[in-house]
Amino acid sequence: MEATVAERGQITLPKPVRDALGLAKGSVLKVELDGGRIVLSKRVDDAISRVRGKFTLDAPMTHSEADQA
Repeated sequence: MEATVAERGQITLPKPVRDALGLAKGSVLKVELDGGRIVLSKRVDDAISRVRGKFTLDAPMTHSEADQA
């Protein structure tokens, strides 16, 4: 896959890449140089922040409830 650098230095990531990483508008990527390569990686805290508050935890089980499970 290829991406072309636009006039203001922007690139568009190919859709298969965005889909595979779950990237959406506003996603934050970490940018690093590795020799002659540009390495983009999804920030872990970005992924965590997008799911924060979407899950609830049940009350912890008592020892007797755990034994019965």
